[in-house]
Amino acid sequence: MKPYVKRGKNDAVDAEAICEAVTRPTMRFVGIKTPEQQSAMMLHRVRLILSRQRTQLSNALRAHLAEFGIVAPIGRGGLDRLLDVIADAEDDRIPAGVRACLEMLMAQLDMVKAQILENDRRILASARETELGRRLMEIPGVGPLVASAFVASVADPAIFQSGRNLAAWIGLVPKQNSSGGKERLGGISKAGNRYLRQMLIVGAMAVIRHAERNAAKRPWLVQLLARRKAKVAAVALANKTARTIWAMMVSGERYREPLVAQG
Repeated sequence: MKPYVKRGKNDAVDAEAICEAVTRPTMRFVGIKTPEQQSAMMLHRVRLILSRQRTQLSNALRAHLAEFGIVAPIGRGGLDRLLDVIADAEDDRIPAGVRACLEMLMAQLDMVKAQILENDRRILASARETELGRRLMEIPGVGPLVASAFVASVADPAIFQSGRNLAAWIGLVPKQNSSGGKERLGGISKAGNRYLRQMLIVGAMAVIRHAERNAAKRPWLVQLLARRKAKVAAVALANKTARTIWAMMVSGERYREPLVAQG
């Protein structure tokens, strides 16, 4: 609406701008979500909050123990070692007062982990309860999280004219700085649906790791990896996955594995 506001800011000018905007033939509109779609999306938003809290608590435990010279490797295994140190009352490297504080953080971490596990169970159920969600999970790199998020986020796939439009809406296309007939493309921007983009790229990285072990099944991806870095290839694969998802949502078909050319 902002480009259609002539000058100033009041209710009458805003109303005029809204009326002008909705008459434009290229104006894009947001699909209306059902209560079920909004409920499913709430699961994903809560999961994001819980995941950030888990990271915050883990980093806090590592930082506090590092002040006493107790460190561990990165990853889940290293954190488990630190938790064992906190739980061992015989370990005299940690003062009693510090141990009591760390046990509070550890209790919160256990609670958040349990809540994330329960949330993931609900997301898995929401992905399986719809016919579309079950079909989307057949795509390589698309698990329950991605399938449920697409079913909840894309209210009506018909509002996108093509799979490329859906990929652009997510933010999986390069930024353009073209002028004078010269096309200049950069990296992807931060615009679009960050949550869907992040999960698609994570799923693409999983497909890439599998393709590196089984090169004969995905020659297109292997050839791309020979020319580009893994993360660049992951963005390209995520773009391709988004287009596949749009095609399946519009046509109602099931996923078909691309045929490998015999040479």
